[in-house]
Amino acid sequence: MEYLKIIFRISFFYFFIILIYRIMGKREVGQLGIVDLIVSILIAELVAISVEDSTKSIMASVIPIICLVSLQIILSFASLKSGKIRSLLDGNPSFIIKNGRINYREMIKQKYNLDDLLTQLREKGYRNIEDIEYAILENNGTLSTFPYDNKKNKTPLPLPIILDGKIQYDVIHEMGKKEDFVNSVIKNNKVNDIFYAFYKDKSIFIIKYSDLQ
Repeated sequence: MEYLKIIFRISFFYFFIILIYRIMGKREVGQLGIVDLIVSILIAELVAISVEDSTKSIMASVIPIICLVSLQIILSFASLKSGKIRSLLDGNPSFIIKNGRINYREMIKQKYNLDDLLTQLREKGYRNIEDIEYAILENNGTLSTFPYDNKKNKTPLPLPIILDGKIQYDVIHEMGKKEDFVNSVIKNNKVNDIFYAFYKDKSIFIIKYSDLQ
């Protein structure tokens, strides 16, 4: 009998949650805003409590879920009407790269490091930061990229030898170079504030902290 109750509750909440999310609107999981994510987590917790404790009434979870969804819908409509409320709840997109220049101050503000930027650029098929004219960190954490219009030729994958001012010794070793190689690069270029440096086509490309916004 106990198992039948669990099966009934799971089946009920399965269709109930489908209905709830249909009411909330169609959005991909990766596009959930902060409010949507919080509501989703709370709904999952309420459902778990009801399924685990079959002695409690289903309404003990249904009523809070309906309240949460109603609040979410009200805030969604308020966000549509007011830009200030939308900005308060969801935040604003951030320019990580603007006019081809990295906005380092915004990266610090958003707790967004250079590894995150390079990873998301690679996922989109870009090999070089220099290919990007604008990169915008959206409210849901995705990166929107706008490359330069000029045609690009196939080039070797650039190897980052300095990231955030730190020497990437594992990359240098893979290149078959020694640590003196980086020291010579710094000395020859007379750069003491290297933010990012990569090796490509037997050339070293450097971005200084002073080049950042």
